Amino acid sequence: MKGRYSHSEEDYLEAIYLIGLKDKAARVKDVAQAVGVTMPSVVSAVRSLSEKGLVIQEQYGHIELTPTGEKVAQDVYARHQMLFTFFHEVLGLDPDVAEKDACQVEHYLSPETGKRLMKMVEYVQGCREESDQVMFLERFMHYVKTGDKPKPCSGCPIK
Repeated sequence: MKGRYSHSEEDYLEAIYLIGLKDKAARVKDVAQAVGVTMPSVVSAVRSLSEKGLVIQEQYGHIELTPTGEKVAQDVYARHQMLFTFFHEVLGLDPDVAEKDACQVEHYLSPETGKRLMKMVEYVQGCREESDQVMFLERFMHYVKTGDKPKPCSGCPIK
């Protein structure tokens, strides 16, 4: 699925998907606002996406994702969410920075890297209550802030 569509097309599909989750019906005006482009740009993009079988729009009507378009949009959105979580929760970046970077990186991520990052996010989220994991994140943030490399913890294979 990834790689067959331009970054712009992925952004439009993701916007239509998110609008559809909230409002149930995407309109050209809503998509233009979400993506930050003019309405004529959206009309042109929707025409192109329609020709590729990713969206359906009756003349001057609501924009709907086809099953293929929805799959692409869900994939883009999942990458975006995973990257935001990694940047914000694991790396400790400001939410605005994490959001902006997730929007950029989601288009360049290989499936292999995406799966590995997802494993890291799941690991961090799953172990957050464990003292070793909390210690890991605290030690990492200390290193980020001070540049002082921490001493290896007991049982750490890296010496």
